[in-house]
Amino acid sequence: MNDNYFKTNRETWNKKVAIHAKSKMYAMDAFKKGKSSLMKYELNSLLDMKGKSLLHLQCHFGQDTLSFARMGAKCTGIDLSDEAIKLAKSLNDELNLDATFHCCNVLDVNDYVTDTFDVVFTSYGVVGWLPDLTKWAQIIASRLKDGGTFYMAEFHPIVWMFDYLQTPPTLQYAYSQEEVIYEEYEGTYAEDGETKMISKEYAWNHGLSDVITALINAGLTIELFAEHDASPYDVLPDLIKNKEGLYETKDKLYPLIYELKATKKPR
Repeated sequence: MNDNYFKTNRETWNKKVAIHAKSKMYAMDAFKKGKSSLMKYELNSLLDMKGKSLLHLQCHFGQDTLSFARMGAKCTGIDLSDEAIKLAKSLNDELNLDATFHCCNVLDVNDYVTDTFDVVFTSYGVVGWLPDLTKWAQIIASRLKDGGTFYMAEFHPIVWMFDYLQTPPTLQYAYSQEEVIYEEYEGTYAEDGETKMISKEYAWNHGLSDVITALINAGLTIELFAEHDASPYDVLPDLIKNKEGLYETKDKLYPLIYELKATKKPR
């Protein structure tokens, strides 16, 4: 059954690539001219990347992967969407960088990537596409060198409890639930101003304990966990831009982002 879910998600993400590449949110022209796509949280936590190897899980069309490459890291990116990986490879060649990209499901990474890395990275809208965080965490641990770091910045699970197809959004989904969530709607979070595609998406809600426990059980040691009121992206209804250029809810009743850093201790 999950294969059918992944097939639908891949088809949707393949349609999103061309739209996102032209959108204001992804700012492709500025990126090609040298602007980093990385945001405050990951930049503050992954400062010195020169000479380090990095595996980027669920990289979309590779802007963050290539931003790390510009910082001097030796990067590998993977994504479910073959259209995304095609564009990532094209950008890599156009910008004369040396990143490597593979098209695969994140749960199949070990069938495509056998190297180990100093850093495994993933960010913003990633774990919700996965039904099984146990295998996800095991793959992360297997791809880290001893002493290596896993870092993620992600939307807080409270964010995904709401049905944003309703106005105003309604509290509908469990904080953590095994049942798949299906949504079908017009558009995407990063419109190009011209296209209104139909998004068909299957997703799963994972609470913080699901994420943290999976990583600990895979043998990683949590070094940092933080929750933040502000999101780097204006992708939820009625967010307000703060002085730092990040986006917050008006009442700040719950966090929008969490970040986590874990280490694979040497044996």
